[in-house]
Amino acid sequence: MGKPNVLFVLTIDTEEEWRWDEEFPQHNCSVQNVKKLPAFQTFCESLGIRPTYFVDYAVANDEQGSAILREFVNRKKAEVGAHLHPWCNPPYFGKTTEAESHVINLPEEQVVQKLDELHRVINEKIGVTPRSFRSGRWGMKGKTLELLVSRGITVDSSVYPFYENEFFHCKGAPVTPYYPSFENALVPGEQQNIMELPVTAGFNVADFSKADRIHSRLSKPPFSTLRAVGLLWHTKILKKIYLSPELSDTKSMIELSDTCLDKQHNVIHMYLHSSSLIDGVTGLLNVDNAYELICSRISRFLAHLETKANVSYCTISEAAARLKAKEGSVTTQLSQGQHCE
Repeated sequence: MGKPNVLFVLTIDTEEEWRWDEEFPQHNCSVQNVKKLPAFQTFCESLGIRPTYFVDYAVANDEQGSAILREFVNRKKAEVGAHLHPWCNPPYFGKTTEAESHVINLPEEQVVQKLDELHRVINEKIGVTPRSFRSGRWGMKGKTLELLVSRGITVDSSVYPFYENEFFHCKGAPVTPYYPSFENALVPGEQQNIMELPVTAGFNVADFSKADRIHSRLSKPPFSTLRAVGLLWHTKILKKIYLSPELSDTKSMIELSDTCLDKQHNVIHMYLHSSSLIDGVTGLLNVDNAYELICSRISRFLAHLETKANVSYCTISEAAARLKAKEGSVTTQLSQGQHCE
């Protein structure tokens, strides 16, 4: 049997930097990390990657940040999508709480106003009308999906598989691309105006659903006090893995992608934050030379992936378009009585 065909997507939440355990910044946000973007884009191009930058208001409204991203899209080497951080995206409605930092928890009228302002600044400063979207701090609901469609968004990437906290969850959502319901964004629906393309996530065992049930149970009292999840991770019995060079080392990402390929996933979707390209500003990746580490993990991961699959590199909107076209081709073949290869 030959190698499977797979689409590789890299998305970057392109945003301000701040310590994530501190208050959410509203005005005068620092975006020093954008200075790393030209070098990172060159690195991506050297590997054939066509990155998607999900850009928030702080970066889009910054002269240097917007100029850098405008150059990428003018050369047609990257895509710019929209990334809504409620705390630093006008109009403002008071101090942002932990719950309100998740777009999914905002009143819809606030989301409308903030999204329109974000689209305005991206269009004016970068020269792009976004076709892709990711909510700040993850999470999606059907009503917001309808809003995104009305604003020309065709692909969303706000569902974070297997994740839950006290403010929202993505439990039970598909881990591969799907058309979400406007009634419940975590399940497939009938509409085909917007595709959900989640990041690649899973476990080091084949049965993701069973593994997630075990992991979720052990993450809660009384097992959480025994640090059962950490024990299972260190003994490699059960590891939850996200395909991100900020969160996972190369070996873990390879474990995950190999399992996904065995499960015949047709998209491998990696993500990271632009703020992780500089050292020690968020608390997420506390290492020296973070930029070099991230690039090393990506290049070594892709070297392995290319031994296992025929890899096509595309932006997130390109991936969604290819998947939709393939579905249309299969439907046509079936309606004509043809067999799919």
